[in-house]
Amino acid sequence: MVSLVKVEGTLDELRELFVEGAKREARKQAKKAGEEIVATGVKKTRKVVKSAWQKYIGKKSNQIRVKSGKRKGMLDLAKMSRAYKRAQKAKGKR
Repeated sequence: MVSLVKVEGTLDELRELFVEGAKREARKQAKKAGEEIVATGVKKTRKVVKSAWQKYIGKKSNQIRVKSGKRKGMLDLAKMSRAYKRAQKAKGKR
């Protein structure tokens, strides 16, 4: 069974009633869904601890770059790895 309802008003009133009201309702539902996710603990993030190697290659002073060829300007990770291992050996960690 379909029942029809007569709606009267200005265009602004109708827009507020149908369009803006629907948007507001959608925002309210999305916010509530977000609160439920936070309440269940799904959105928890933790800080990722960088390894010693990641900290080493992150420092600009430790970065060794390729000087010529098609890889010019890119990091030379092989040389950096050897330098890192030498530094760790000098510290007595390896």
